[in-house]
Amino acid sequence: MMNKLILGRYLPGDSLVHRLDPRAKLVASFYFIAIIFLANNLWSYLFLGAFTLFCLWLSKIDFGFFLRGVKPLIWLILFTVALQVFFTSGGEVYWKWGVFQLTEFGLKNGLFIFCRFVLIIFMSTLLTLTTPPLALSDAIEYLLRPLKPLKVPVHEISLMLSIALRFVPTLMDETEKIMNAQRARGVDFGEGNLVQKMKAVIPLLIPLFVSSFNRADDLATAMEARGYQGGDGRTKYRILHWSLKDTIVIVTFAVLTAVLMYLRK
Repeated sequence: MMNKLILGRYLPGDSLVHRLDPRAKLVASFYFIAIIFLANNLWSYLFLGAFTLFCLWLSKIDFGFFLRGVKPLIWLILFTVALQVFFTSGGEVYWKWGVFQLTEFGLKNGLFIFCRFVLIIFMSTLLTLTTPPLALSDAIEYLLRPLKPLKVPVHEISLMLSIALRFVPTLMDETEKIMNAQRARGVDFGEGNLVQKMKAVIPLLIPLFVSSFNRADDLATAMEARGYQGGDGRTKYRILHWSLKDTIVIVTFAVLTAVLMYLRK
């Protein structure tokens, strides 16, 4: 059964989003994260939400996968929203108690922060679900290539990011196996208060660290056995091809920026 954490997983498919060049998807994803801060009212967030849902629909991936991407971060999102709601002043005051207050601007900012988090997670999840880790690594290396004259280890950076993305779901699967083994021995991770729950998790850390180091050692051995010596002089088995549809994607995001600037007014 697939672990609840979606980050780093790739779902094969033949949708329009799957067929896009990974460089276009990577640039579009980071650009979306940047321009989402242009939204400052309800209409702009509704427009961004509709655009995001349209992109998710184009991927032909079940919407439940994207909700799974939000679930692990829901407490962080709610905590951030609570800070905005109870500590932002301005507008009509609906409730006040000590340093806490519920104001018109606080509710509005809390709603906008929530929407911003969810939209960013949806687009980031869309990138990883529709792009193989190796293709994503090649895209990162290509986009960072202008830094090579500055002696920046571009190939090594892209390789580390690729391995990190690949190891996230692997380690989560390993954690799930260890937890199931502990449950079979009578450990209940859901009972007790917060301190007791944290103590129940501590025995998971040692076998998880041991498993991580073993996997890292196996990976290093496999790379040495295949003669890996860095990126210098290496050729590419998978060649990235930029097409008209990739250009259309970039132009679409430029139009998205213009619409957001108009809606800000």
